[in-house]
Amino acid sequence: MLRIAVPNKGSLSGPAAAMLHEAGYQQRRESKELRIVDPVNEVEFFYLRPRDIAIYVSSGRLDIGVTGRDLLIDSGADAEEILPLGFARSTFRFAAKPGAVKDLSDLAGRTVATSYEGIVGKYLAEQGVDASVVHLDGAVETAIELGVAEVVADVVETGTSLRNAGLEVFGDPIMKSEAVVVRRTGADAGDPKVQQFLRRLQGVLVARTYVMMDYDCRVEQLEKAVALTPGLESPTVSPLHNEGWVAVRAMVPSADAQKIMDDLYDIGARAILTTAIHACRL
Repeated sequence: MLRIAVPNKGSLSGPAAAMLHEAGYQQRRESKELRIVDPVNEVEFFYLRPRDIAIYVSSGRLDIGVTGRDLLIDSGADAEEILPLGFARSTFRFAAKPGAVKDLSDLAGRTVATSYEGIVGKYLAEQGVDASVVHLDGAVETAIELGVAEVVADVVETGTSLRNAGLEVFGDPIMKSEAVVVRRTGADAGDPKVQQFLRRLQGVLVARTYVMMDYDCRVEQLEKAVALTPGLESPTVSPLHNEGWVAVRAMVPSADAQKIMDDLYDIGARAILTTAIHACRL
């Protein structure tokens, strides 16, 4: 049975559970449940603190887990990312009082407060900057006002918390994070159960990114239409009862669907429809 770690709370928890549900896996009904078994899919889910997941996976006690890229790197665990999941995206940045720090070199000899000392310490070492790193469990934006540090490093989504604290970001992003699937470094990459799990999640990612588009067009406009909707391999084309017309079906990126519909209409396509894709295998 495949043993999988899932975030038990926080910004990763809800979206991770939703994706797993879309992939056909049973999920817990109550937030107090720490472990459930999905006998149909032969999977056992463990609901753990997101920060601990990479450590559990690296121990070999669990086969794979879902956590944040930032938490994976910060943990220093012997685990690796095998699939980005496209949600819980964030950017990790430095921030300070306006005008106090211009660039990374100004951090030399200063103190940086962060909840991710593993990431920050590694980044500063790679950049050759000698600065002190102080660990705080949260609300690092108050560290400067209280004199604990001169600079903070934190996850930035909208930047509202930093601006409210009178801070501004500077320098290049330290890293960009999102939810990822992780496994122990060096684990068997060909494990059939793991591969099946990854295919299901990849199917969800594609289903969220594409829609199915159907339309009718005249034969003489087919090449132009196909150029607009090439599909993944090629579109499905079927003759209609009315001579000179064909029906076309293809997957198109959902973000471009409205523009593609406009372009198809302009070349004479009609009965243009889009439908959501709930699951797929490529």
